[in-house]
Amino acid sequence: MGCCVFAFLDPSPMTLLILGALAVMLFGERLPEVARSFGKSFMEVKKGVRGLQQEIENAVQSAGSNDTNSSSHQSYSSYEEPEDRQEATAPKFEPPPAP
Repeated sequence: MGCCVFAFLDPSPMTLLILGALAVMLFGERLPEVARSFGKSFMEVKKGVRGLQQEIENAVQSAGSNDTNSSSHQSYSSYEEPEDRQEATAPKFEPPPAP
């Protein structure tokens, strides 16, 4: 059963076609905007993870080099907020026309 759990995550052409069809049905004309927003969010997450990895590596290196001298002041501000952040928007609800 373990091998079947991740079968949908296989990047086969059929899986990509199904995901593309679902995206078009859900987002329609706004698909380019949604994809752009998703891409920006994904890049922010990658930058955050990279920053965390650098902080951990720096902490390990400083702990290895300063075994006898422990410093209580460390800087954790290597991550910078992106300047052009867009507000997330939801699709506008339009009720069906009255008969």
